Amino acid sequence: MNEKTAATTSSQRPPKTSGKKTGAWLCRYALEQLPISHTFGIPGVQNTEIYDELNNSGKIQPVLVTHEGGGAFMADGISRTSDTIGTLLIVPAAGVTHAMSGIGEAFLDGIPMLIISGGIRRDTDKTYQLHEWDQHAFLATITKKTFLIKSHDEIVPSLFAAYNIATAGEPGPVFVEIPVDLQMYKGDVKSLPEYQKTNEQVRPAKATLDAAVELLTQAKKPGLFLGWGARNATASTISLAELLEAPVATTLQGLSVFPGTHPLHTGMGFGPAAVPAAENAFKECDCLLTVGARFGEIPTGSYGVSVPENHIHIDINPEVFDKNYPAKIKIAGDAGQVLPELLERLKLKNFSASQNGRSLRKKIKADKQAYFEEWKQHLNERVNPALFFAALRAQIEDSAIAVVDDGNHTFLAAELFSVLRSKHFISPTDFNCMGYAVPAAIGAKLANPNKQVVGIIGDGAFLMTCMEILTATSHNLGVVYFIFHDGELSQISQGQEIPYNRKVCSVLGEVRLEGVALATGAAYLEINSNDEISEKISTALTSAAKGQPVIVDVKIDYSKRTRFTQGVVGTVLKRFPLGDKFRFIGRAVTRKITG
Repeated sequence: MNEKTAATTSSQRPPKTSGKKTGAWLCRYALEQLPISHTFGIPGVQNTEIYDELNNSGKIQPVLVTHEGGGAFMADGISRTSDTIGTLLIVPAAGVTHAMSGIGEAFLDGIPMLIISGGIRRDTDKTYQLHEWDQHAFLATITKKTFLIKSHDEIVPSLFAAYNIATAGEPGPVFVEIPVDLQMYKGDVKSLPEYQKTNEQVRPAKATLDAAVELLTQAKKPGLFLGWGARNATASTISLAELLEAPVATTLQGLSVFPGTHPLHTGMGFGPAAVPAAENAFKECDCLLTVGARFGEIPTGSYGVSVPENHIHIDINPEVFDKNYPAKIKIAGDAGQVLPELLERLKLKNFSASQNGRSLRKKIKADKQAYFEEWKQHLNERVNPALFFAALRAQIEDSAIAVVDDGNHTFLAAELFSVLRSKHFISPTDFNCMGYAVPAAIGAKLANPNKQVVGIIGDGAFLMTCMEILTATSHNLGVVYFIFHDGELSQISQGQEIPYNRKVCSVLGEVRLEGVALATGAAYLEINSNDEISEKISTALTSAAKGQPVIVDVKIDYSKRTRFTQGVVGTVLKRFPLGDKFRFIGRAVTRKITG
């Protein structure tokens, strides 16, 4: 349900009368006016009143999770793949600490989330109550704001304000604590306001836009670097790229914002840790237009990219400007508003790009094909990642949502999997939390029941939250989980091999994934060789279409390193002081020789 509909629908809403109301009733009244479809959490003695009240709702479905951390990732998945906001309904203290990983991921990645918890009784002078703890001090650094409700009259306006804060500017999580005594007892309420969305938008100065246009028109080889902040501006970025005949690179989180099949798309990043198509296309870039990207550690390959002096940076959060790379022109604003204005000004100047466009597109295509062929030739008895991703892309629908976790599989997906639609590829990024994908895929499926949802997960990350598949089974959610199974935390173990020639605490114990499927009610398949890839993917998608989650045990070949891994290792080593560089290299060589 969109915001306009949510704000005007009254058939499922309690009547707008004042008088005495319980806090739980007021909470439901407020939440039903917001774009909320589900809440995630576990009932406890300090929130059961709200759970009981939501059971009367015809709009909002409470979802029981196995762990609040999984619930937070589900809420994240809803927010990233829909126009609704992911919402937690948790117990205080332990529920909050369990949910912290998902809240932190939302905070650093700029994802809106509404977190509602119960709270200790405030109508008594007794202390050492169950879950008594200053949650607000704890949450202050990873939320945009926290609210402690002190009266019945505060509940509705505070929840409305929390939603507006969570979704305004650079989005993020907001926390609301409703004490249990307010939930249980009736209190006087003077009025029951209806939700009204605030639309505070900053429009950039015309002179700043004109200066940006001037830099772009003077550039001989401009380039576009897009992040999650450009997710609602895909049409404008395509038009700009085509008008400028400029290559397009993205961040990891922004991988979906520009179609991977477009001839100007190059891949994630544009430095030594990027695929050849991106590195080559940006080598002589003389003007970079960055949109909704913060130049974090992952997309820059550990800050290994070079940014030209003529750099235009557009972001809704002005605090990101000049943090890691300086910009000549800084434009604070929503990409969905700024880019159409920029495009219009370029068109008014009757701008037309140089004739290098055709050769650029050919070069990008050739580089991509060569890189794919390089991967195809790397064969052994295990499953080739390039062949797997090619078969997956061929069999899933264009509208399918792919959810990845944190690990080596993340960068394989970024380099080898073509993403077609914005907000249809999601992953943990700056908080970089393992265990994200199993529950986030559940959230994505709940928000998009008519779309295929697939998870691509390393075995280490899978072990963290795999029991949350029980939630998928309970709600008949046909999510397919492809588990890249090699028995290691491979992104780390590969990083250990080069300097240490050994793997320390990165080799997993033997786990039988079929047992997880049995425990959670999921179907189970194995892909043991390249010959089985297409058939097993097809079988898994067929089973999922009937409403059953599926675990696919993919015996993946991780022996070939991604460009990302190679590039980051090289970039980091270059920054070492000379003495330490020789020490690390010498140690690696010695251990290689001596075993």
